[in-house]
Amino acid sequence: MQKNKKISKNFILTVIAIAVLIAILGFLQADSINYSYAITIIERSCIYAVAAVSMNLMIGFAGQFSLGTAGFMCLGAYVAGILTMPVEIRDQVYYLYGMAGWLHDIRLPLIAALLVAGIIGAALAALVGWPVLRLKSDYLAIATLGFSEIVRAICGWDGLGSITNASYGLSNIPAFKNVFEAVGICAACIIVMLLMIHSSYGRAFRAIRDNDVAAEAMGINLFHTKQLAFVVSSFFATVSGGLLAVFLRSATSSTFTVALTYNILLMVVLGGIGSVTGSVVGAFLITGGQEWLRFLDQTYYIGNFQIPLLRTGFRMVVFSLLLMIVVLFWNRGLMGSKEFSWDGLFGIFKRRRKTK
Repeated sequence: MQKNKKISKNFILTVIAIAVLIAILGFLQADSINYSYAITIIERSCIYAVAAVSMNLMIGFAGQFSLGTAGFMCLGAYVAGILTMPVEIRDQVYYLYGMAGWLHDIRLPLIAALLVAGIIGAALAALVGWPVLRLKSDYLAIATLGFSEIVRAICGWDGLGSITNASYGLSNIPAFKNVFEAVGICAACIIVMLLMIHSSYGRAFRAIRDNDVAAEAMGINLFHTKQLAFVVSSFFATVSGGLLAVFLRSATSSTFTVALTYNILLMVVLGGIGSVTGSVVGAFLITGGQEWLRFLDQTYYIGNFQIPLLRTGFRMVVFSLLLMIVVLFWNRGLMGSKEFSWDGLFGIFKRRRKTK
């Protein structure tokens, strides 16, 4: 009886939280012109949250140190951008190379384009994973990082100008209709990954992470399980790249550098390796923090006296120092390997009351 009461209580609190979130998003969307900056931060954070959770699926749950996220995001950005771009403006975008005839009139809705992008990314991951996943630790990281750079170079190659528009990239990609579309798609992606993590496949991932020898002795096929984790992770990383292209309304290979992979890895580490909730929190904290500290990049004067240090780039210096402080005090990340729960949240307040 007590357990049923606890479940109903948690369910009611979750419904209330979702209703509050929808109300906040509705309030922002109703006056989207004045709240465009806040909407921008929310949409970007949600997209990076999908990428962070997909990376955490591979690193935190399967125990495979892969750094190919930016490459799959680049692939997803170009596929989704090409398939959603209005047909009537394609000749203007591809004014130098001309768009390939077999591709020119193909246009899909956003959801369908993201699914196609994800399937292509998953197929490529299955192909690349065959030799790469036989490597371990740092060697796997280097191999996947090299793969990421190869994808980026191919997307900007002149030889594929009729498909990717080479170094000119894609533009005039239709934006999200509203903030609900962006948040809804991202939430659906994270929920699917969360369901998989809590399924029998997720238990196999964690078994390999904790002890691959014992996992193999229990009958788990190490290679096939690692490949499944890599394919699923790559699918959602590719989808997140497509979402980012829609958010930016453009796609260029220069956007998806190694720095993007490191930025997403930072979100995973800050939130907690092995925590889906932590990856989401890390994505919002880092994306929001980088934006909220933007005032530090501006030069200020008091009369004729210029305030020292405040100039372009100082924002990242302060932000990096703050991250170092957080990591020093929470060396396992903000969430560790735990997930958010209402009982855990209320437990924090109870412990604080007892200490007082």
